[in-house]
Parts: sequence; C-alpha cells; structure tokens
Amino acid sequence: MKNLIIIPAFNESAVIETTLKDLRHSLMRDKVKADILLVDDGSSDNTGGVSAPHVDYLLTHTHNCGLGAALATGIEFARRGGYDACVTFDSDGQHDASDIARALEKLESGYDIVIGSRFVGSHSGMPIFRRVVLFIGNFITFLFFGVWTTDSQSGFRGLSKRAINNLVLKSNRMEVSSEFFSEIHRLSLKMCEIPIHIRYTKYSLGKGQKNTASMGVLIKLLYKVFG
Repeated sequence: MKNLIIIPAFNESAVIETTLKDLRHSLMRDKVKADILLVDDGSSDNTGGVSAPHVDYLLTHTHNCGLGAALATGIEFARRGGYDACVTFDSDGQHDASDIARALEKLESGYDIVIGSRFVGSHSGMPIFRRVVLFIGNFITFLFFGVWTTDSQSGFRGLSKRAINNLVLKSNRMEVSSEFFSEIHRLSLKMCEIPIHIRYTKYSLGKGQKNTASMGVLIKLLYKVFG
C-alpha cells in the first residue's frame, strides 16, 4: 500500500522537530513504509523551516486557515497522489507513532475510517473536565450525524482510498473533527476504533482545543445542520 502521514501544524516550532524525529524512528522500527506530509497552516514562527529536513513533502498556507482547511489540503494531496491510505497525526507531540501500524492494518483489512480513541483502554491521564466535555461532544455528534464514537474530537484518524477519494470537508476550523462523522454517515463508510496512546504535557494541553471553545464548535455544528 502507498501510505501517507498528514500532519497539520500551526506555530509548532518548539516541538515539531522532536515530533518528526520520533515519527521517523517509529516508522523505521515498525517497518511501516509511508511518506510524511506536513501542512504548515500559515505559521508565524519557523515551523516550516524546522520541519523541512524531516518530511517528504511540505505544503504551506499563505495565512492561517484553520485545522479543517489544513486537513482538507492534506487529503487533497493524498487524493491527487494516488495514495491507498493516510493517517492524520497531531504535530504537538501527543500522539504515539507506534499506533500508526495498527491503524494501517485495520484499513488494509477493509475498514474505510479508523478513529484513534483516547477512551478505548486507559484515559492516559486526561483531565476529568476534558473527559466530560468530550463525552458531551460525542453525544452531540451522535444526535446530529447518527454515528456513535467514543472520541469525536480525536486528531488521529486512518483513511482508506475510498475515504480519501470521497470525503468532502467544508469546515475550516476545529469543528472539522465532528464533520468527519457526518461524512461517515453520508458515505456509509465502514468505521472502527482503536486505542491510542496519548502523551499529555503542559505544552500539548495548552495547544489543544480549550474547553471554553467547545460552545463555539457546538454553535457552528448547529448552523451546519440547521442553518
């Protein structure tokens, strides 16, 4: 299979080199063949420059467009490049690249989308309030889109060729995570979840979606469904 790792990044120069080196090491150790694409979403720091020596492809937005736009750019690259599978992977160092092999195995076995869930198995030290907020997000995602997931806001996803070629993402910002489930429902994609290992640090918690931003995401989802 021709595989691609898609990494959306915005102002991650402090950690991106370590993230990419760890990713390369894990891919080699697990004998996973995959190209690495970093989408620099209009960073004002040197994210692109630091990343360039460690990736196979670097795409840069001229200004900050949002997580959804960066993911859409990555998926369009995978579509045009004829990739059989891709994995979306966070740039802040919280994802463990050793989970990529398992996601690709699931895709190869016939699944269209693999969701890396922080709620299958241990919670990996996730703060309790964030767990509550995410559960509410899961419930709202189910009400709106008819797809149950234990982790609607996960940034770790595996996509098959069918998903790559047919997904249409219209949300430019954080609400894109829930929009994936709208597309799963619309396209009748075969989905599964796998447990993933998360490394929570002060940095990753600070960079992640704030609990106070959840209401804004909800409003945008309401507008998408009923607007």
